[in-house]
Amino acid sequence: MNTDPNIRPKLFPEECLLRELARQPRLSIGIPRENPALETRLPLTPEGVAIVVEEGHSVYVQRGAGESIAYTDLQYSEAGAFLVDGAADVFSADIVLKIAPPTPEELLLMNDGSTVMSLLQVNGLSKESLQLMMAKRLNAVAYDLIKDQQKAFPVVNSLSEIEGICAISVISELMTSEHGGKGLLLGGVAGISPTEVVILGAGITSTAAAQTALAIGATVKVFDYDINKLRQVKQHLGQHVFTSVIHPNVLFRALASADAVIGNLRYINDSERFMVSDELVRTMKRGAVIVDLGVDQGGCFETSRCMTIRQPMYEVHGVRHYCVPNLSARVPRTASMALSNIFAPILLKIGRSGSVKQAAVESAGFRNGVYVYEGMMVNRLIGRYYGIASSDIGLLLAGY
Repeated sequence: MNTDPNIRPKLFPEECLLRELARQPRLSIGIPRENPALETRLPLTPEGVAIVVEEGHSVYVQRGAGESIAYTDLQYSEAGAFLVDGAADVFSADIVLKIAPPTPEELLLMNDGSTVMSLLQVNGLSKESLQLMMAKRLNAVAYDLIKDQQKAFPVVNSLSEIEGICAISVISELMTSEHGGKGLLLGGVAGISPTEVVILGAGITSTAAAQTALAIGATVKVFDYDINKLRQVKQHLGQHVFTSVIHPNVLFRALASADAVIGNLRYINDSERFMVSDELVRTMKRGAVIVDLGVDQGGCFETSRCMTIRQPMYEVHGVRHYCVPNLSARVPRTASMALSNIFAPILLKIGRSGSVKQAAVESAGFRNGVYVYEGMMVNRLIGRYYGIASSDIGLLLAGY
């Protein structure tokens, strides 16, 4: 036994820990059942719920919420969640965790001054919803705008990796005659020219998609404005991937010969906007496939329109379009586990801060995700998109 009085004990007495927890404000967290026609993912799995409940917070889960990710009500209950039948009981919590943006009907159920957290998905978030948030003085946080200590976007990065792999899976399916395609095999076999995949935007999604496509023998071309991002793709994947900055003539030729095109250019918190015109889509091969992963923020193609996971596809100029704002909802259990790993620690940090407001004061990364603060629009680009005047959250927090 160490008797040196200068060495502090490594164990924290349980009684002290309980007293410390008792002094911290407790959160009530609501997880509603999503509309299964539009969304199948959940923000917390039972494992994530157990982590949050263990710290003394209350989690309310609407019955049947976990069905889409193959988790039962019993599993959530055993993790410490309170099961409730009605949506009103969930939306009356201090913090409501959703995946899809809240609807006006859902917002009407929330208490004034509470907080809703969801993905942004500007095509699913209405101006009416924003006006309701402002009228009820709510706080609204977009998962996809939250930054971590490395100034990266953990939710976007996690979902991007999943969606990059899913995009290649979707293209592979849509190329087969069974799914109405030309009967092509995505990839390459001996004696036959490989299929061509063009990816607009270089990042985690593009790298995951390119890596998957290259592994099965496809020719892959990646385009972006940022030469540094292209260099990273090249360094990660090697010389087999073609990379180019967006030169019109080079891109036009690539689109004309492509069997599939993945759009992955996003605009929120970014001033650059690029969109493939209707005229260029018309020059593509008949039966080619477009997967637009940026459709939740306006889309990368003039011909894109936001669809649902139940009805994801349509055709324009003979080109097949797959445009959903939540491609990772095709694998909702995997996506939900990835999200839960991110959200559980965020909720613990909010709990230790004492409130969402204090968490925004203490963490610049979390503050970056707040787009409505106490009923005021505080994200300039989102405000501009919906025609709503915005304020600087830094000034609003200065006196807090």
